[in-house]
Amino acid sequence: MRRKLAAGNWKMNGVSTQLAEVEALCAAHPSPRVDLLIAPPATLISSMVVSAANHALEVAGQDCHGEKNGAHTGDISGEMLKDAGASYVILGHSERREDHSESDDDVRSKARAALAADLKVVICIGESLEEREAANTLEIIAGQLAGSLPDILTGENTVIAYEPIWAIGTGKVPTLAQIGEVHDFIRSKLQTRFGEGVGRSIRLLYGGSVKPSNASEIFNVSNVDGALVGGASLKAEDFSGIIKALEDAI
Repeated sequence: MRRKLAAGNWKMNGVSTQLAEVEALCAAHPSPRVDLLIAPPATLISSMVVSAANHALEVAGQDCHGEKNGAHTGDISGEMLKDAGASYVILGHSERREDHSESDDDVRSKARAALAADLKVVICIGESLEEREAANTLEIIAGQLAGSLPDILTGENTVIAYEPIWAIGTGKVPTLAQIGEVHDFIRSKLQTRFGEGVGRSIRLLYGGSVKPSNASEIFNVSNVDGALVGGASLKAEDFSGIIKALEDAI
């Protein structure tokens, strides 16, 4: 049985005073029945690890470089994230792919580096509105899966997050049938490539305007093992509602 996962991506939001939200979240869920993960800005990773001490909440980086170290001003390596206390890293988010022109090859290289640093990876994939309207969604997803995933993945070290770009931060959400179609397709592709056991063990998250008000119905969709949450993860009360909905879906 795949353990459910509620992951929050703070993006470029948060200073030290916002750690109070993490402390409130931990207090509200002293013994969560699902895995909890937050990816703060790199400046808060070490502090968040301290705030979540003695709690099940894990901390993630939002990106890492494909090299272990070197002359890469402004970048951060997987080894550095691990040293700061992170246990996961998010890779291939659409904002990285678009704002920084990251390719599938770049994401695969980063995933290899992160896994070598003993980090778990959350690899993001998803189509644009134009691709959705052109009925190319599954073709795009298949290409991103083939190009972004290294061959060394397992259910213990890898999570896949499906985030339709047109739904991120827009309030727009695909229909439940659309979400189910893509998640079932991803599961099939993973089983074909990595084998039945590994393919079934990798957790699949949905991301894109997930809120307490719509979380329950999303979590009841086939092959949805949790969510990668953006804005709603910044406030303990909002994220807590999503966590409770995920626990109710077990």
